[in-house]
Amino acid sequence: MGGEVSDKDRFAFGRNWQRFLEVLDDNRTRIAEESIKDMLGGDTLAGRTFLDVGSGSGLFSLAAKRLGARVHSFDYDSQSVACTRELKRRYLPEDIEWQIERGSVLDAEYMRSLGRFDVVYAWGVLHHSGDMWRALDNVAPSVAEGGKLFISIYNDQGRASRRWAFIKRLYNRLPRPFGFPLEVYTLIRQWSLTFVRDLFKGDPLGSWREYRRDRGMSPWRDIVDWVGGYPFEIAKPEEIFEFYHRRGFVLERLKTCAGGIGCNEFVFIRPVISDD
Repeated sequence: MGGEVSDKDRFAFGRNWQRFLEVLDDNRTRIAEESIKDMLGGDTLAGRTFLDVGSGSGLFSLAAKRLGARVHSFDYDSQSVACTRELKRRYLPEDIEWQIERGSVLDAEYMRSLGRFDVVYAWGVLHHSGDMWRALDNVAPSVAEGGKLFISIYNDQGRASRRWAFIKRLYNRLPRPFGFPLEVYTLIRQWSLTFVRDLFKGDPLGSWREYRRDRGMSPWRDIVDWVGGYPFEIAKPEEIFEFYHRRGFVLERLKTCAGGIGCNEFVFIRPVISDD
């Protein structure tokens, strides 16, 4: 990731991911594998190439490797690059088919230099780049014919989204200890009703544990990632659909967040162009 946003406004995603690595285990990696298989279809990526745009913790790069892919990971945040390299060191230190480097999705020349991939994966990344629509445009040529583009983009909630953008920018401008109240505020806004519902079911942390099972991610790390996640851009599902439709892509799968504050997930296919 990378854009024309000052460092004082930009969230240190890599520092957050370094803390996540402390609780990462094999079970969470298996969950990440299942989420990839669920959206892309099939049980393997054997023989396929996988570009992880904004690799963050490196969890989904590792998951793609375990599914058999040849993986190229990059991130704008140097600490995120270090996290991805740490996962490779832990699990696949000798694997020459997992390449990791620092790069920016906003650098069109860099993106072209990577070539084309069977799967281009950018989950929760492009809306943090500082220029989302340019980032969306830059990843399109990276998809090989017959390949898939798997992205997720924050849902446009109108005024609510603008309020969150203000909170996120404020959070990044505050000295670190003073950001904690905004983290608690986010926890309350996102989880209070769920906690109450689960309490009446006799399992107050049931959804918290289920979230971890479904995504393989720490709920608290995602809360910090959410409140700190600036730059922050949004789009309606139909805007993303039209954007890639004009570029010749076909929508294969769509999973919306039902109008909520989360991400809408898209899997697009670049059709094979026949010479006939």
